[in-house]
Amino acid sequence: MSDPISDTGRILTGRCTCGAVEYTVADAFLYAMNCHCSNCRRTTGSAFKPFAGIERSQMRIVRGEDAVSIYGGEEAAHDVHCATCGSLLYSVVREGAYVHVAMGTLVDDPTIRPSMHIFVGSKAKWYQITDDLPQYETFPND
Repeated sequence: MSDPISDTGRILTGRCTCGAVEYTVADAFLYAMNCHCSNCRRTTGSAFKPFAGIERSQMRIVRGEDAVSIYGGEEAAHDVHCATCGSLLYSVVREGAYVHVAMGTLVDDPTIRPSMHIFVGSKAKWYQITDDLPQYETFPND
């Protein structure tokens, strides 16, 4: 049986700040967005979280699996951080089938770019969106 991640073409590398955790992910992201919700702001310590979504099977932790910290106990939805430096690496979402990779942890440049801003209804008041990407008060399907 082949490894699904190796069948997709280009592979990207990502890692935490301290380098204790490293992952690979296929450059086959299905979507990318900038999330301005208060949870993403707090998790990243920034005005928003740029993330790219992909099937969970297309990502692998290749170093430091014992150095990850899971926040949120559900298998179907949780955040994965480095236990050493605290970097948010990715979030498990959509009933555990997908991951939202924190784009700032990618070492390599992905093909995809964020296509919209979501949850701008709760964005930081001190931050001004200055690009022309579509903006949604919540999630586009809400």
